[in-house]
Amino acid sequence: MTLEQLRIFIAVAEQQHMTRAASGLNLTQSATSAAIAALEARHGVKLFDRIGRGIVLTQAGRDFLGEARAVLARARAAAQALDDIAGLKRGSLSVAASQTVGNYWLPQRLLRFRQRYPGITLQLTIANTEQVAAAVREGRADLGLVEGEVADPLLNVTPIGGDDLVIVVGRDHPWRTLPRLTTAKLTTTGWVLRERGSGTRAMFEAALQRGGLALSDLDVRLELPSNEAVRAAVESSDCATAISALVAAPSLAAGTLHSQRFDLPHRAFHLLRHKEHSNSQAENALLAELSATSAS
Repeated sequence: MTLEQLRIFIAVAEQQHMTRAASGLNLTQSATSAAIAALEARHGVKLFDRIGRGIVLTQAGRDFLGEARAVLARARAAAQALDDIAGLKRGSLSVAASQTVGNYWLPQRLLRFRQRYPGITLQLTIANTEQVAAAVREGRADLGLVEGEVADPLLNVTPIGGDDLVIVVGRDHPWRTLPRLTTAKLTTTGWVLRERGSGTRAMFEAALQRGGLALSDLDVRLELPSNEAVRAAVESSDCATAISALVAAPSLAAGTLHSQRFDLPHRAFHLLRHKEHSNSQAENALLAELSATSAS
């Protein structure tokens, strides 16, 4: 069994598709299939069931996935220990971020870090808050950055940076003439919201509860998996949404969205680290960069 076989197995398990996994690994489909077949033949166990044109993990495959991830995590830790010796002249960091952080707050900070440490390779994965927490917990990411609240006994959670949530509507929405929204008014329009697991959605739900409302009291017409999709839907409809001010800024400037006055609290972004994970020199340097730019 080789680390390369484990890497291929994990990619196929996560994609549940041989061709997509091969593409993501920059391998041919035949090489990817051969690696899986070699693992199955060597150990006399079936890792995937072929169902129609797709594949799914068998029970043995599901049991093996956690072990495979743990082995690769240890291999990365060993490589990182050697990279540290080079004193930040080379190395790699895997960062997972939720959408608002990853698309709007983090990129310029990562660029400044790369300019200071060009030998450090950065890999950024963008998902929702729950998925980012899972990536850090399972060792698939060294660091996580999210806008949602995370309560996980395996993770250290530290505030870092932040933004504001705003309620916005399109240019023709009747709320545009209102000087201020009341809580009761929130039930008089349709809503487009992020999906469950999103930090933006969780914060809006918490704000509703403080005002005596539940999400079920609103007319939620559509749930979408990205900030950009939510923003575009509201721009072209008679619905409202609650979205990060960072996300809304270009549309507010262009006049395609209008911000409504309503009290929503400032939210902190959060840095996630596994409690059993020892920070590398590269991680410490990135954390110093993020902390410095957050304070400025």
